[in-house]
Amino acid sequence: MSKILIIAEHLNGQLNSATARCVACAQAIKPDSVDVLVLADATDAIAAQAAALDGVGKVLTVTRAENAHALAAILAPQIAAIAKGGYSHVLVASTTFGKDLAPRVAALLGVGQVSDIMAVTGAHTFTRPMYAGNAIVTVEAPADAILVGTVRPASWPAAGTGAAAAPVEAVKVDAIIPTHTRFVGLQQASSERPDLQSAAKVVSGGRGLGSKENFDLIYRLADKLHAATGASRAAVDAGYCPSDMQVGQTGKIIAPELYIAIGISGAIQHLTGIKDAGTIVAINKDAEAPIFEVADIGLVGDLFKLVPELEAAV
Repeated sequence: MSKILIIAEHLNGQLNSATARCVACAQAIKPDSVDVLVLADATDAIAAQAAALDGVGKVLTVTRAENAHALAAILAPQIAAIAKGGYSHVLVASTTFGKDLAPRVAALLGVGQVSDIMAVTGAHTFTRPMYAGNAIVTVEAPADAILVGTVRPASWPAAGTGAAAAPVEAVKVDAIIPTHTRFVGLQQASSERPDLQSAAKVVSGGRGLGSKENFDLIYRLADKLHAATGASRAAVDAGYCPSDMQVGQTGKIIAPELYIAIGISGAIQHLTGIKDAGTIVAINKDAEAPIFEVADIGLVGDLFKLVPELEAAV
């Protein structure tokens, strides 16, 4: 019997869209049931959003004060205890949250972990990237143990929402909550632009911009297009923009419908983060830049001339 438990990712009462992508992955396994687990200090609003996702059979909620903040050390023992109640798979998005949480859950269950699931070929057989995306491998996990996996959000469409909501069930967990970890504070960038990881359109800048001030070109074009903003690691390391804008192997893996790369040469680590994008547009003065090998549309020229012209045309 295949029974999947998906861990809901949420912030400020809103379900992260990556959870809906986990549901799509779970459906590809063709399980007998798919349940979503919501852990928070106030679960009602989040559970309602999860219950509306197509393919979800039931939403479980664990409401306790300790779950007010998404601390992996606090959540993992509770998840492991629930997973032992008959689940064959535990899935969570391969985001910062999921990458922090899944190894702890796997360790508590005494099992290995399958990371960055890109495709499903069987109930315990998956494909995943390695070597910065240069190779795609097929891995098979033991069928006689609970499988803990992280799902690569960029590789999966988000599950839709239906008219019928899945039932919501409150559960109590008998788990020892550690006290060695405590929440101190959360610092997050605030922006009126779309979220980088879920945006349909992204405008990214690289080292070719030359300075922090010149990054205004990226921001202005993004605002005209109602797009999110991103950056290469080189631009982040140079101090042109904050680290939460970094796209690539060591940044965010994204799959927008439109990705515009401006002044980005296209190192393999950056290309790893955009390989699932729909249409890639590149603007660079170097006609031999690697970015043009993956771009659907390329403009060779001075970005300081081309971008203002593009902005005016928009």
